[in-house]
Amino acid sequence: METVENLKRAICSLFEVHADERGVRRIITPLEYTGSNDNIVVRVRPIKDGFSIDENGDAAFYASLNGGDIDSDVVARWGEELQDPLKFTDEIIHATITEERFLAPYVFRVAEAAQQLYSVSTARADRRSSDFKERVGMMVLQIAKEVNLQLRSDVELPIAGGLKADHLLGETEPLIIVAATSAARLLEAEVIFMQYRAERKAGFILVVAEDQASVGKKQFERAQYYTSKSVIYEPSAFRQYIGSILRPNIQ
Repeated sequence: METVENLKRAICSLFEVHADERGVRRIITPLEYTGSNDNIVVRVRPIKDGFSIDENGDAAFYASLNGGDIDSDVVARWGEELQDPLKFTDEIIHATITEERFLAPYVFRVAEAAQQLYSVSTARADRRSSDFKERVGMMVLQIAKEVNLQLRSDVELPIAGGLKADHLLGETEPLIIVAATSAARLLEAEVIFMQYRAERKAGFILVVAEDQASVGKKQFERAQYYTSKSVIYEPSAFRQYIGSILRPNIQ
């Protein structure tokens, strides 16, 4: 009997419960997003007729940062197969219950679903990202040869933080190309742009993504304001656009 009680206390101690504003309870669970050290956090929010339980959209956010495709058909099917009261809407996993006795099991179910969403959406991200970077690299190398400009790849830029360009063409007013394979890499490109602008350095920050889903639709739309230009990769259009940027700099 003592062993059972000790086990109960040990299991309970793995879940940290914190009181936030407006009666919200934030539970840090022992579950982690696959392949990371990030614990899954679930929030319990009091509502008029009971409680709302959700993970605040963290699973979708972390998945996007790691190249996951939240808008894929696989994720859509996964969301449709969730059992009530669990739902996946607006990139948030949530459940609404009326009885307090169901709080604990549904905290665990939301955390478990968050782990599943992260795994499902990032399952093919590594292979896709690698292939995309390779295709962009081959295209840029071909263009560099055609316009007779020196190409440097994987270049650490002369700004704080050690951020790198995937490719750099030219010297005086360089074309800095970032292949955004994830939302995190897109954010790095935005930081590069902001630092270049703050330090008044010459350089055109061109971001290319395979599609909006690979970096997140909202993140891609935001990047239009925080990069020189952000485009979706289409070989013919990409070639023409780079050519239009480089021509004024070719002697």
